[in-house]
Amino acid sequence: MPLDDATHRYTLPGATGEWEIVIGLEVHAQVQSHAKLFSGASTEFGAAPNTHVSLVDAAMPGMLPVINQRCVEQAVKTGLGLNAQINRFSRFDRKNYFYPDLPQGYQISQFQFPIVGEGEIVCERDDGSRFTVGIERLHLEQDAGKSIHDLDPNATYVDLNRSGVALMEIVSKPHVRSPQEAAAYVRTLRTIVRYLDTCGGDMEKGQMRADVNVSVCRPGQYEKFRETGDFKHLGTRCEIKNVNSLRFIMQAIEYEARRQIDIIEEGGKIDQETRLFDANTGVTRAMRSKEEAHDYRYFPDPDLLPLELEESFIENIRVNLPELPEAKRKRFVEVLGLSEYDASVLTADKDRADYFEAVIAGADAKLSANWVNNELFGRLNKEGLGITESPVSPQQLAKLVSLITSNVISGKIAKDVFEIVWAEGGDPEQIVEARGMKQVTDTGAIEKVVDELIAANPEQAEKVKVKPQTLGWFVGQAMKATGGKANPQAVNEILRKKLGI
Repeated sequence: MPLDDATHRYTLPGATGEWEIVIGLEVHAQVQSHAKLFSGASTEFGAAPNTHVSLVDAAMPGMLPVINQRCVEQAVKTGLGLNAQINRFSRFDRKNYFYPDLPQGYQISQFQFPIVGEGEIVCERDDGSRFTVGIERLHLEQDAGKSIHDLDPNATYVDLNRSGVALMEIVSKPHVRSPQEAAAYVRTLRTIVRYLDTCGGDMEKGQMRADVNVSVCRPGQYEKFRETGDFKHLGTRCEIKNVNSLRFIMQAIEYEARRQIDIIEEGGKIDQETRLFDANTGVTRAMRSKEEAHDYRYFPDPDLLPLELEESFIENIRVNLPELPEAKRKRFVEVLGLSEYDASVLTADKDRADYFEAVIAGADAKLSANWVNNELFGRLNKEGLGITESPVSPQQLAKLVSLITSNVISGKIAKDVFEIVWAEGGDPEQIVEARGMKQVTDTGAIEKVVDELIAANPEQAEKVKVKPQTLGWFVGQAMKATGGKANPQAVNEILRKKLGI
């Protein structure tokens, strides 16, 4: 499974030569809305079974769906965030199939006329390089309920709380070429919808899940597909349903690609089918065959009029879009002077970016980035906390950074102050004042310490004159002698002057 650094071409070795993977993803993102797509029932997570079910959700006779305008706005907002075409005309269709947790016997979805058309997003690989994934479409649909099989050995229970919850199905083009790129794509998508506040993106709560389409082909075939648009250059794809974590997405792709390669190299052929990923065993298994594809018998839902959006409706959403992660990352680099790495880390999550922006409202941007990315995130990771759970507020960290830049305390003392604020809270300025932690900037006092060190260590002093790079020993001793309070820059300058280097 080497990755060619020059081309980012991910290949898998087989008995008869190398293979490449082609991946497309259908991501189901739950719309951030208090009510369901066609009813007023709550979408709150974690309620007792069958407590958030309206008569519409339960498919009681004579109940008519009514479109939730908020969900339409959220879909348009997401489409704009994906640089996609917003379709002024879209339509809801009935997708007919029978399943215990689908009380209507059909799902209201969009088929021929989705609300959002083609777009694209820029994603970042682990090495910092970027790649673009085309978006085929985004359509609105209602979720099904949940079948529960482990409460009774002889019965299946059905919870309809999710029935009717609004989903955005975001369909990518087959532009993803490795398990790592697939994870990066979903991660980027999740970041965008969180910035937009159109989806919570919590995969553990079912707010995002992915259907992953995987096929394999020989090197060179994918390029022919991109040139011609002809799928005959690609292998037969299999769809892995409802994968709910980035790690599982990568594992499922890796296993499925190797499974297909083994079958082809042994003279078999790939059946187009739907498969499930077993997270316990790390394997995919057949769910149903696509060769006998379900005839969903799509037809326009007779209870719902087509959606016809005014241009002013779309434009009003467009002008109120928040700054998106890619634009924010670019601003952090070009305006604030941050490194590409620091900017990418800070913008990868909306809460992180918001925290950082609150810090730099009162402190130097570059030094703040170092403290947020290194000290704060390092401590949060160690404690297993998220940025919203940080015991140190942005305002406290901003004061701490300002104390460093104004030479009131050194970086070393700042770490001690940080630990106090983390454990006890309090105002950094008051802590420094009350505990006598201010930096020593009195050159006379520093000179006295340096003179005593040189007098006590003549051999080391001679060594430094021959090898100036060993000056660090004296700096360390001076800082130790002053309890870390001496200004390091002043210590360096005085030592160099005294030792003539």
